[in-house]
Amino acid sequence: MDIKDLMEMDKKLIWHPYTQMKDFEKRDLLFVDRAKGVYLYDHDGKRYFDTISSWWCITHGHNHPTIMESIRGQLGRLDQVQFAGTTHQGPILLANRLNELLPKGLEKFFFSDNGSTAVEVALKMSFQYWKNKGIGQRELFVSLEHGYHGDTLGTMGLGGVPAFEGPFDKLTFDSLRVAAPYCYRCPAGQDKYEPGSGRSCDLQCFHILEEEVMQRAENVCAIVVEPLLMGAGGMLCYPPEYIKKLRSLCDKIGAHLIFDEVATGFGRTGKMFAMEHADVCPDFLCLSKGITGGTLPLAVTVTSEEVFQAFYADYSEGKTFFHGHTFTANPICTAAALGSLDVFEQEDVMSSVVKRSAFLQEEKFQLLELPIVGDVRGIGMVAAFELVADKETRRPFDSTKRVGWQVYLRGLEKGLVLRPLSDVIYLFLPLCTRKEEIEFLLYQTASTINEVSMELGY
Repeated sequence: MDIKDLMEMDKKLIWHPYTQMKDFEKRDLLFVDRAKGVYLYDHDGKRYFDTISSWWCITHGHNHPTIMESIRGQLGRLDQVQFAGTTHQGPILLANRLNELLPKGLEKFFFSDNGSTAVEVALKMSFQYWKNKGIGQRELFVSLEHGYHGDTLGTMGLGGVPAFEGPFDKLTFDSLRVAAPYCYRCPAGQDKYEPGSGRSCDLQCFHILEEEVMQRAENVCAIVVEPLLMGAGGMLCYPPEYIKKLRSLCDKIGAHLIFDEVATGFGRTGKMFAMEHADVCPDFLCLSKGITGGTLPLAVTVTSEEVFQAFYADYSEGKTFFHGHTFTANPICTAAALGSLDVFEQEDVMSSVVKRSAFLQEEKFQLLELPIVGDVRGIGMVAAFELVADKETRRPFDSTKRVGWQVYLRGLEKGLVLRPLSDVIYLFLPLCTRKEEIEFLLYQTASTINEVSMELGY
């Protein structure tokens, strides 16, 4: 069909996610016709750097031949089969290969189909675990302000991003949300963080969490966090020591620790999994997004033999975990995941990521020179730039100015997809992004932000 007809049909029929559709009343969405490597191409052949990995899932670039070949090899053999009472090769091989990558203590794999579901599985397993063990008072989940674990009602009960909650509060359960380790805007009022220089504090933010948790220790079911990088809350980075302390606290009070590595898993932080930076093992690990290289939806929740045994009983005892999805462990999706793991092995991806991420983390600070960039932070292949109205006081822009949106629109003109998180501009790069491409991106991102700042009178 003609591109104009398609775009008119889109406006007439489709409601896009996280999008105020009125913004596109007189503006077209970006029409993506094809993709290859780190680039998206529109209908005219103009290319756009996929700087956010298509919502944090593209791992090795678009249409990687090894993953595509793995998918093709599965087509025509087995397309779909329900996973209750049956099994097949894909999830067996995938669980075995993931088991080799994960620390001892994570050895039972429950498949689902997206990140929100992976977290909800962990919540329900943890909650039912205590019921099965006869410890009924443990019903409280602890989460972090600015945290994000999905859009389903269960995960929204944990979330701490106000813009994502809005009118749904009455539909979600209450969790204990505590102050996040947001160094640039320290919840403990410490003035020991300097953009570009890091922190020199004693993690007073953790002491806030610990104090609140200890007041209700006997009721805590689990503490749920995104380790080291809080994504949708503003790409907030915090030190490995924090999750080490979390592990110790959970051990002390006897609660579970749940790591949501939906965004941070599979190399994005410079290690295969973010928890490796702290050498910490959770009781539940939630994985999705990059598990298939970003090609197809798949998720897995990994837990311990000890948790599994709390459900392993005669059917009459009522301890079965009643949860499942039509497309659980879909054969084509698991084939894609196996293909992605092949890429990691065959191309020695993590060795390259260590070098590329080190370069990005060193070079990103040049954007601190821009008049509206208040903070620069990052880890691995992620770099974020918080835009502020006043760098000295760290005063944010009035939300009505929509400065991040202005940067996004200007970036599209330059061939960059810089979809912001409010007024936080970020790069969430495919692992295959080369050094020269990182240099180009930082230059173009700086140029884009600078042009917007000049329009704002800076």
